[in-house]
Formats: sequence, structure tokens, C-alpha cells
Amino acid sequence: MSSRPQPSRRLFLGMAAATPLAMTGSLGLGAGTAHAADSAYAMCYFTESTSLGAGTDYGLHLAVSTDALNWTPLNQNNPLVTPTAGALGLRDPFLLRKQNGSFVVIATDLKGTDWSYNSQYIHVWDSADLRTFTGYRRLKLHDMATHSWAPEAFWDAGRGQYAVIYSSVDSSGHNVIMVNHTSDFVTASAPQVLFDPGYDVIDGNMAVGVNGVNYLFFKKNQTIAAARSTSLDPGSFTEFGAGVSHGGTEAPTVFRSLTSNTWYLWADTYTPNGVFYAWRSTDLASGTWTALDQRTYTQPVNSKHCGIATITAAEYTGLLARWGAPAWNRLKSYNYPDRYVRHANYIARVDTYPFDLYTDAQWKLVPGLADGSGVSFQSVNHPTRYLRHYDYALRLDVNDGTAVFAGDATFHRTAGLADSSWASFRSYNNPTRYIRHSNHVLRIDPVSTSTERQDATFRVGH
Repeated sequence: MSSRPQPSRRLFLGMAAATPLAMTGSLGLGAGTAHAADSAYAMCYFTESTSLGAGTDYGLHLAVSTDALNWTPLNQNNPLVTPTAGALGLRDPFLLRKQNGSFVVIATDLKGTDWSYNSQYIHVWDSADLRTFTGYRRLKLHDMATHSWAPEAFWDAGRGQYAVIYSSVDSSGHNVIMVNHTSDFVTASAPQVLFDPGYDVIDGNMAVGVNGVNYLFFKKNQTIAAARSTSLDPGSFTEFGAGVSHGGTEAPTVFRSLTSNTWYLWADTYTPNGVFYAWRSTDLASGTWTALDQRTYTQPVNSKHCGIATITAAEYTGLLARWGAPAWNRLKSYNYPDRYVRHANYIARVDTYPFDLYTDAQWKLVPGLADGSGVSFQSVNHPTRYLRHYDYALRLDVNDGTAVFAGDATFHRTAGLADSSWASFRSYNNPTRYIRHSNHVLRIDPVSTSTERQDATFRVGH
């Protein structure tokens, strides 16, 4: 749970997902037993905007993915459920598939950024399929006059119970990783110190039973560090490796791909509306990670402190059927993948995410106003306005109903000029020209060079 004055000011304890049985036999990593049929992923998170205004919500959010890199937010990126006790809000949700195949969600009892609020409890929900959430309660973890930040849980086979780890300040005077054990997430054993390296650590995240080794990832200052142990005994973990960071980095989530021997590490920055960064490794024991190109992954808008678990194809389909995919899209720049198409003062640009208002970058891709086989870009937060070109520059104008406007606001989607798995957009009434950015401002231009093709290529996602 980070975001305290030092070492950070955000509440985060990471969470891990299970390694699928299809990949590892009986091996479970982080979460409980996964189904051998798991073929997709679910991400839980809460949301914060840069101004803590629109786009900030301390309820449980979910997104789904088939590749663990690009995500479809559910319920229009609105919360699925919100706590009704304690602080009446959550941070740092964690999603665990239990041994019986159902799910449990746990989360920090905190709404907003009042870091002086100390709760000895965490929020808990049960769910059979993530389509409904039942049995809401709070689980008490300790009697100390301090917090219970960023809980995660995993199955401890040796004890025959679930372990709940979290950040709390014990008698040492700094944050340590604590652990309690429970069989039902209703009552828990007395807390113990799982990991105390002698300095402040938060955001614990576990990968359990990897070739006989258990790995603990955590935030150390501004870096994601790691420790390991051949047991799960309190006090047995030893730090190793160099760690990774991207500015002020926190909230690690480590999980294994369902389709390859690849491990992913997701983490985010500790400012409101922080940006996720991702790394990959094929060997946790090496302690080394390689940063992923931002072209390859996209976080749900405004998402904070994510946790990722594996789900079945039926669960994936059921979640989309129950909660729905977004009615809007975002467009990521190919050669500036930290930037998204947005309007600012009604001028179309590609700007670095995050920004306010985040809805400036949300578009409804509707049938072309001049040709239904094409596409027009309707603004979400100014729904009477569409992107159109005027003197070859793109701007957001009110649809005046004329044929000229309709033609200016209509484009034909093609395979991406720089990458055919992405998209490019050819002007309807100037068919030799494509939407591209130049000095981060959008216009329609002829495209011939490699740079121009990259400028004219976008990823349509959420």
C-alpha cells in the first residue's frame, strides 16, 4: 500500500496469480489451485485520476484479457461492488482462486488517501464466478494501532490453510510484511512477521513453489525488490537480485504466462493515476528482468495497484456477458506508445498518459457519417462533436449535418501502415491522406516514409 510520506504515499501490497496446472502440474503460484483449463486472465484494481476527481473510484474494478497484456475493462470501467463497512472504500484488491475453484476477493480497508486512517481489518467477498459477489465482511488481522495495507493470500499446503500477507508497522517502528493464516477468511490466526529486512517494506507479492522455491516481491524505497525461501516459515526469506524500477515504482504483481515459460512483473508508479510498467523473465531464480516495450501492453484507464489471476474460457465469456465491454475505445500511438489520441481545446493531439480529463481520450468508433463502411470518431465527453479535418488539421467540431462535415469526419480503417496488427485511418474525401501525428498534433497527410507510416499507426484498445 504505498503512498505514505516516506517511502511513498500510496497504499499498496501487491498480489500474485496462480500458475496454471496446465503449465506446471500440481504447482500453484501465489493464488490457490488454478483450473487446468484456464486460458485467460482477470485483473482487479481500483481507480484514481491525476486530480483525484473524475475517474477516481475506491470500489472493486475488473478487466479481462486473453494475453495478460492488453485489457478489456468490465462494466464500462465502473466498480462491480463497493464496501459497505469500515472506510466505505477499498484500495489494493486481491483476487484468489480458492482450493474449491471459487474465488475470494480481499482488499485494504481505506477510501482515498487519508494515510492516518488505521484499520486492523481487510474487506472480504466470496464469488463463485466473479459475476456475483456475496458474503461481504471484514476480517480482523491484528490489535495493533496501525494499518493492514495491501493484503494478498495464497494456499500454504504445508499448513493446510490460506496465508494472508500484508504491510503493517510492528514493534520495529517500520513497515514489515506480516502473515496470518485462515481456513475461511472469517477468522484468522494471530499475526506473525513474515519478512523484516530491517528497513521499511510494503506491497508484498508471492510466487509459491517455483522449482521448490518461494519468492516474495516487495517495494523497497522506489524499487521492486525480491527475497526467496525454500519454506514459507516467517523469518526465512532472504533478499536477492538487483531489483527493477521505473521512477518511483511499487505494487508488484508477478505471474506466469499461460502459453509460454514467461513470467511477467507488473508494477506502477506511486502518484495518483500512476502508469503501469511491465517486465518479463524466463527464470525467477536469476533475479533479472527485461522491460517490455510499451507497445505490447495497455493498462485499464486510471487503474491502480492491479492483481492478476487466471480464469477459464467460460469464465472469461461469462464476465463479458454479465458486465459488458466498454462502449468506447482509446487509440495508442505506435511510435510514442506512452501517448494516446485526445482532444485538448478541441484540437486533436497525442499526449502522454495520464492526463486530465481522461475522457478526452475516449472515443466511440461509429459508422462513418458519410459512408457506413468507414468510421467516425465521436467524442465521449462531447458527444455532439466528432474528429474532422479542416485545412488538413484534425479538430473536434459539432456535427452541423452537412455533407462536407460528414466527409471530413469519415475515415476508412486499414491495416496499420507500420504494423498490420495495428490500425491506420485513411481520409474518406482525401483518400491519398491518412491520420498521422506531427509534432504531436493530428492531421491528414500523404504517407510515404517509414517515420510517416509509424506516425499514422495506432492501436485501437481500451
